[in-house]
Amino acid sequence: MAADERRAAPPRVPEPAGEGAVLAAREYAARHGEEHGWSVYVRRGVHRALGRVLTGLPPDGQRVRHTELTRQLAGAGLPLRRTAEVLAAMDMLHHDRRPAARDWVERQTGALPAGFTGDLRDWLLWLLDGDARTRPRALGTLHSYFGAVRPVVTRWARDRGQLREITREDVTDAVAGLRGSQYTAAVTTLRSLFRHAKKNGRVFTDPMRGTRVGRRAPGSALPMTDAEITSAQVTAANPATRLAVVLAAVHAARGETIRALQLDDLDFHQGRITVDGNVQPMGALTRAALRAWLTERRTRWSSTLNRHVMVSRQTANGTGPVSTYFLKRQLTLNGVSLDRIRVDRVLGEALATGADPLHLTTVFGLSETTATKYASLACQHRREPSPAAED
Repeated sequence: MAADERRAAPPRVPEPAGEGAVLAAREYAARHGEEHGWSVYVRRGVHRALGRVLTGLPPDGQRVRHTELTRQLAGAGLPLRRTAEVLAAMDMLHHDRRPAARDWVERQTGALPAGFTGDLRDWLLWLLDGDARTRPRALGTLHSYFGAVRPVVTRWARDRGQLREITREDVTDAVAGLRGSQYTAAVTTLRSLFRHAKKNGRVFTDPMRGTRVGRRAPGSALPMTDAEITSAQVTAANPATRLAVVLAAVHAARGETIRALQLDDLDFHQGRITVDGNVQPMGALTRAALRAWLTERRTRWSSTLNRHVMVSRQTANGTGPVSTYFLKRQLTLNGVSLDRIRVDRVLGEALATGADPLHLTTVFGLSETTATKYASLACQHRREPSPAAED
């Protein structure tokens, strides 16, 4: 066994539980916290929390119920998540709490117009749990589906009171302005929603019946509309989300690239930023967005050892990147797509520079195939007449 594996392995808890269990857990927590960059305050808090929940643990049961852990620590200002992390690693935690995914479903659907809440809640829970003929879906899939359907439902609620009032014309209008992956995501999501609603008697007819994702060509990527740009500006209401939007809009950075961005990728002295291995100039807009976020980052987590630019309350005491949900919560679930912004940036560069694939490869680090695709799209848009010219 490698030295790293021996160091990371949780110790065996002595029988019976009691002072020995407390000492073993604290010893493991000290090593684990040091390896994962926990602040001194978190380490002290976990040390106290372990003594609080493990002291007096009955000899016949060495596992702490998560609900009991929450009850003891929630009001004491002690680190619940990190303590649970230690107990779970030592197989001393019994997960008896309500799944966080179900709470997420309740929160998200509770904010929808009243007439649509029940239908979408049942649909999302069906996706989460599955049934005899359908496998459960990952929480990330629920995030994507809900992000695609929420703006549609919000528009429908202006003229319709519930899902069963939606007609085929309403569906056609909802997806009319979408292209590419947005069109595919919307159609796929609405098909799933209405299939479930029809199966369970919540709608009389399925307005998506006969609609296929491949029936209509998604069309080429189109530049963002003024409404989409305004929506992105309004939704990016804090330094973290503003930085994400700027990185996508200026540097064509993907979501995973933004999450993986390191402090070492920033060179303020030379005015450069390395995005996915590609060195680019750091313009005034990027510099301002980075400064604003890094100021907040230092204010909130001054002692963090995490080298990622993006950190959260969960990752500030570790070394890993933020989760995909960190940005989805404030952007994707509000109808703002970083991929859409990124595509708009690359397409705009192609339109402005004569659709030169080599230029796109140099600026954004794109592959030859991808750069050629964007160049072809730019040429296609140049040949197409504008809506104003057609009028």
